[in-house]
Amino acid sequence: MFNEEELIKLHRDRAQAIVNFILFAFVLIISRLVYLQIYRGEELHEFSIENRLRREIVRAPRGMIYSRDNQLLVDNIPRFDATLTRQFLTKKNDTLAKLSDILQLPVNTIEKTIKKHSDQAEYRPIIIEKNISLEEVAKIEVNNSELPGISVDTFISREYRDKDTGAHALGYISEITQTQIPRYNKRDNQEYRLGDFIGQFGLEQQADNILRGVDGYEFVEVDAMGRKKRYISEDNIFKGIENQASVPGKNIRLTIDRDLQLIAKEALDGKVGGLVAIEVDTGEVLSMISTPSFDPSQFSKGISSDYWSSLVNNEDNPLRDRTIQEHYSPGSTYKPFTAIAALEENIIDPNTEIRCHGTLTFGRRVYHSWKKIGSYKVNVADALRESCNIFFYTIGTKIDIDVLANYSKMFGLGAKTGIDLPREVSGLIATKDWKLKTTGEPWQQGETLSCSIGQSYTLSSITQLALAYGAIANEGKLYRPKIIKEIYDNQGQVVHTAKPDLVREIKLKPSTWKAVKEGLYKVANDPRGTAWWRKGVGNQMAGKTGTSQVVKASADKVYDKCELMPVQNRHHGLFVAFAPFDKPKIVAAAIVEHGCSGSGSAAPVVEKVISAYMKKYLPEDQLRYEKLEKSKISAIYKKSQVIKKTDDEDEGAPLKIDELKEGDSTPEDD
Repeated sequence: MFNEEELIKLHRDRAQAIVNFILFAFVLIISRLVYLQIYRGEELHEFSIENRLRREIVRAPRGMIYSRDNQLLVDNIPRFDATLTRQFLTKKNDTLAKLSDILQLPVNTIEKTIKKHSDQAEYRPIIIEKNISLEEVAKIEVNNSELPGISVDTFISREYRDKDTGAHALGYISEITQTQIPRYNKRDNQEYRLGDFIGQFGLEQQADNILRGVDGYEFVEVDAMGRKKRYISEDNIFKGIENQASVPGKNIRLTIDRDLQLIAKEALDGKVGGLVAIEVDTGEVLSMISTPSFDPSQFSKGISSDYWSSLVNNEDNPLRDRTIQEHYSPGSTYKPFTAIAALEENIIDPNTEIRCHGTLTFGRRVYHSWKKIGSYKVNVADALRESCNIFFYTIGTKIDIDVLANYSKMFGLGAKTGIDLPREVSGLIATKDWKLKTTGEPWQQGETLSCSIGQSYTLSSITQLALAYGAIANEGKLYRPKIIKEIYDNQGQVVHTAKPDLVREIKLKPSTWKAVKEGLYKVANDPRGTAWWRKGVGNQMAGKTGTSQVVKASADKVYDKCELMPVQNRHHGLFVAFAPFDKPKIVAAAIVEHGCSGSGSAAPVVEKVISAYMKKYLPEDQLRYEKLEKSKISAIYKKSQVIKKTDDEDEGAPLKIDELKEGDSTPEDD
């Protein structure tokens, strides 16, 4: 038994222990409160606010794109997307079922989209359906209380004014892919994520960093279900919370003329091909059309599987840019460069005459002219006028392929032009070393004959041809093509102006320039010229037709009518021309795949574009040339009738050069 003193002492010790524990707990609580309220008070206050607020990205408008005369080509329009935020998604099954009913989208499709973004933070919205209708927007907003975690976001998409006209040059934007994110993050020093749209093709891709602005953000107050209650303004009660405005992308003014684009598109309608028109003295691209084409607006709105399938399954490949992504055998459009090489190397002179039509036997091979009868002789200008194969085959027997290649490369053939667009191909100008490295076989002189008329291993794009002919037109200045003329900010301040970029200046004998240009002039302005019917009134156009063989013809089928062949075996038609002849301003090159001949398929396209240019930019000259042509037309016709009567139309006898090596037979049909 405890006595009274012992009992009191025992209770006092216990009481003291309890008091000490209470004091310790109180100190601990006070310390925690001090830590939370004072040391981390501001940080925790921000956390509490963030539970009520959601930071929404404000997409920066992309810069707009204008034509050279300030016509709007590419604009921004609003697009509405249905989004889902997993952080606020409650009653998942019911919510997804209701959303499925509104969007007419299967629930399993919605779940697949959510799963695709499973590695994304739960507070970040996921786009479930892009470009929803205004009716669907209204249904989501009306049923907002029954759709926790579901909202409608506004996205600025691209609108291309002329739809598929010039789509390959302008390009398109679309959502960045999972595989592109790490690569583009490193390239652009950005933090891309799924849902971001970037330039994926054409100018939109090449100038993406210029056109794409800097995204901003704004805060919106939400309830426990993630539903918006109100936007937070700059003078809000939430300390330290500030919205950040987006910075629009810069605008671009192109060198392209919209009117010429529309005319070129109309001229190529229903054809598979392309056209490039370039300003002779600057290298500025005036028109750039590839057909068939596509509607780039579909990509920024969220391309449907049906539309995508129609593009990728189209055997004419509408996604392929035939102005820079394809290279073709240039056919007879290459002959001026063979002539230049021969004139400069003194293999021929401007007065050298060679029998034109018939055949040429080289070793064991027979090379055919595109016209099998006739025995008169022509000089280099007339050989260009009539696209005389035998004339250029004969040069091919005497010229070294490396020499021919050097002159071709001097004019930019066989190399990328450096245009402000992605995916350009280089083409091919063959040399001895190239063939040895590629095939392991030495070069045969007979192969030079084929190359001399733009067949065999010779490949070029129509953009290269346009620039090369531009260098002939201005007698030696080869420019790098430009498609961007100016870049300016949203206040209209010009931040960059493109200047002509001279690649090289080509020095040739004056007599060489004169002979070649005379021949090109005769092609369109002499009744014997292969483009006589395509010169256009008042254009003073000079150029060259060409036919690129798709399938090598056997000797017994050389002169078969192209239009009777299967479509896939028909020749490609090319035409390149500059105008006006006395002071060239524009050069244009066109190709029509399986068009059979340059004069019949490609020349009409170039004629329409050059005629439109003359009427728009040189109307007084066009009228003056028109009057001049009318005054000469009767005399020309009289002369042509005399020529027709005196022309020897007998079958041309084969021209034999027995001591030379064999080559490939590649007849031409201009």
